[in-house]
Amino acid sequence: MNRRTTDLRCPKAPRLVRWAVLLLFLPAFLSRCASMMTPTGGPRDTLPPAIVALTPDNFSTDRPTSGHERIYIEFDEFIQLKDQQKEFFTSPAMRKKPLVTLRGRGIVVQLRDTLDENTTYALNFGSSIRDNNEGNPLYSMRYVFSTGPTIDSMVLSGYTADSYKSDSVPKSFIWFFPPDSTARTPDYDSTVFKHRPAVIARAETNGIFIAQNLKPVDYLVYAVEDRNDNQLYDPGVDQVGFLDRAYNPARMPDFAIWYDSLRHYVSAEPQLYLRMFTDRAFRRQLLTLSERPLQHKAMLYFGASRPCVEEIVFDSIPAERVIWDPQTLGRDTVALWFDMAPEALPDTIRGRITYLKHDTLNRLQPTTERLTLPWRRIESKAEEREREKLERARRKAEEAGEEWKEPDKPNPFAYKLPLKGEVNPEQELTIDFDYPLRSIDSSRLLLTRTMADGTIEDLPVRMERDTAQLRRWRIRAPWKLEGDYTLTLPAGVFTDIAGMSNDSIVGRYTVADPEQYASVLLHVEGRDPEAKYIVQLLDGTGALKQERRDVATGDVRFNYVPAGEIRFRVIEDLNGNGTWDTGSLVGQRQPERTEIYVNDEGIDTFSTKANWEFELTMDMRRIFAPVTMQSLTRLLDEREAQRLQREAAKRAKEGNKNRNDRSDRSERGRIDNSMSATGNMFNQFR
Repeated sequence: MNRRTTDLRCPKAPRLVRWAVLLLFLPAFLSRCASMMTPTGGPRDTLPPAIVALTPDNFSTDRPTSGHERIYIEFDEFIQLKDQQKEFFTSPAMRKKPLVTLRGRGIVVQLRDTLDENTTYALNFGSSIRDNNEGNPLYSMRYVFSTGPTIDSMVLSGYTADSYKSDSVPKSFIWFFPPDSTARTPDYDSTVFKHRPAVIARAETNGIFIAQNLKPVDYLVYAVEDRNDNQLYDPGVDQVGFLDRAYNPARMPDFAIWYDSLRHYVSAEPQLYLRMFTDRAFRRQLLTLSERPLQHKAMLYFGASRPCVEEIVFDSIPAERVIWDPQTLGRDTVALWFDMAPEALPDTIRGRITYLKHDTLNRLQPTTERLTLPWRRIESKAEEREREKLERARRKAEEAGEEWKEPDKPNPFAYKLPLKGEVNPEQELTIDFDYPLRSIDSSRLLLTRTMADGTIEDLPVRMERDTAQLRRWRIRAPWKLEGDYTLTLPAGVFTDIAGMSNDSIVGRYTVADPEQYASVLLHVEGRDPEAKYIVQLLDGTGALKQERRDVATGDVRFNYVPAGEIRFRVIEDLNGNGTWDTGSLVGQRQPERTEIYVNDEGIDTFSTKANWEFELTMDMRRIFAPVTMQSLTRLLDEREAQRLQREAAKRAKEGNKNRNDRSDRSERGRIDNSMSATGNMFNQFR
């Protein structure tokens, strides 16, 4: 079973008026079978409303441009409007969105904007129209008219995908611009910010869109996620995608189109492929806030990522005693740690910072600003309650004539380290500290292994600081499978910059048995000897479990893979920096290409078992082959087939198979009856 879930499959044919007529009326035809009356009893109504009249008629031409007329659409039953803000849109966009209201058994669309001359307009209702009783939606309803003598009738199809996850982006908007109306140059593009699209389409939940009412001219094509439902592109919020060149629907290859009875909308083979990404929004660089939450810690918050700080000078603290600790990947939030005794730190630390700041013309200029970092100890509610408790205990002892001794306070030295469990030899143990360390007495670290016969041996152990996180350390040791391990970190081994030291820490561990896990061996064949890739191992839900960087031609192994479903994401690391790089809309740069590995049988999800070695061959020339309409269609068909198989297995497991089969047969029967009513419409255009 593939995505073509009914026999309503058109032959590949030119994109003429027949496509527009088919797409506009198909939802209405499929919504009813023999009877159009509201049922008074019997089975639950599962049919959406059907259109019985339109005033003025659909596809009418030479409509006035005044933009203040009303359109009335009548249905065979009372209806309701749902999610109108999200579902309803016009193509092209109107400055004032039409007002849609209920009246009788229909809706009134009040146009409120002056329209352009010789322009085809489409009112797209999505799934906002539903019957009043059961809420059955009428999918993909469109009303089309023109202010000129003709209706533009060309059609384009395409697919929108998340460029990193390699999965569909549902409900994204597709914007079409004639090139002569844009502000696009080879290295700079502000089109979506300065111009209105000539035609707007919207992808369905499977990421596929069918753009209608196009002219036989070149178009620049963009996809925008529009999370805020404001019909605008918001950088850093919305995903965006663009095509590198213009496309003319009259010169594109033919494509197949069909009605997807499972999702209840028209679908098609995609001619265009847009890889969407989250662009970095422009933010002015400035120091937005500085504060001192702890005696030994200050925080600097910058307006944009990667601040260029030339100098930080404090009046009372030597430069070598200030530790720079970025808290975010973009380094727009930075912690400053002061490596000094508490009594040496003033209540208010004063200094200055010199960095590159945007001026009023958005040019980066060296700027020096004063820093004032006050701190005073504020007692927390818990500390207040504990103090009051101790005071009551002291007074009670004094009243009784007893000697009172204040109990020892808990050691404020804080760390995060699992004190029991299995150790993965490839990942090591890690310990995180609240403060940077000033010193480690490595000679006092002790790691012992106790064997089954009772013999004990000492093993070498050392600590190495993590290269990416200042306060994370890795505990290195020759971990082996046999025996029970005891790690002893005596009191005072660690001393942080605030002068605090640890109490004794004891952890007990065993080493993970590789036979309880699977291993995966990848035979990688790169495009060329210099090519670099990132291979990520995902679990069945898509969560990242392991990653290998700087992958080239040769073998790559993943050990300690939990049994279950796995997938592989492969990134073409063009600049070899070991990370996926997003694109730039304004800079006309596509994101680095990412693909989910699919084997020759079209399978992208694999099952592993404990003590299995799983082998795969990754031919990067095949994985990163140019995307064609045929290859994309095949990929989507394979994904849909796997999705249906998983759903079928899930239904069978839940014991609902028989009930769903009856429902499916009923649905197929309804579609087949509907096909008899629409078959002549297809035949007359062949």
